[in-house]
Amino acid sequence: MKQQKGFIFDLDGVIVDTAKFHFLAWRKLGENFNFQLSEQQNEQLKGVSRIDSLNKILNWAGVEISQQEFDRLATLKNEDYLGYVAQMTPDDILPGVKSTIEKLKAANYPIALGSASKNAPGILRKVGLIDLFDVIVDGNSVGKAKPDPEVFLQAASQLEVAPRDCVVFEDAYAGITAANNAGMTSIAIGDAQLLHHADYVFNTFNEITYDFLTQLQSK
Repeated sequence: MKQQKGFIFDLDGVIVDTAKFHFLAWRKLGENFNFQLSEQQNEQLKGVSRIDSLNKILNWAGVEISQQEFDRLATLKNEDYLGYVAQMTPDDILPGVKSTIEKLKAANYPIALGSASKNAPGILRKVGLIDLFDVIVDGNSVGKAKPDPEVFLQAASQLEVAPRDCVVFEDAYAGITAANNAGMTSIAIGDAQLLHHADYVFNTFNEITYDFLTQLQSK
């Protein structure tokens, strides 16, 4: 393992605001059984796989369906979501994140994506960031959803950086828990009250300085 820091970025809500697209697609899906997903419930779906998210929604709605219908709805949701994603441009990158990645990349820090999204590579291409990542670990290459740390541990392994030397950027409760479970430094982007278990919390990347990131101490 290299004796240097590695930086791992979640995708949805960290690099781009695709979380709003997920919410719209899940809410539309809930209409199939007269269920309206609330914003509070949607928070529990952030960073969670499509299959686990659908199971949560069915549980909240008190609905049981066949495996065939389950698969149909999961596919339908993804098609709706991809309809929104197809319209994305570099303007959809969240404030400060591109410059942060570019500075770290210029200093030869290894950069990885660690996301539950199976659409991650396509989204990174749409917004013009894919070439900045040394490693991409997404929902196509992991079997366990956050808060399990598998996605981050796999990213660290591919970066050849020890988990304790990795810094994770997340916006979801489950994602911060996964980073903590992996023994990594967790940096939350979002609500400090909701993401209180992170090592550090910022509203946006514009609040995070390059010096702060490079001077972080290993756990």
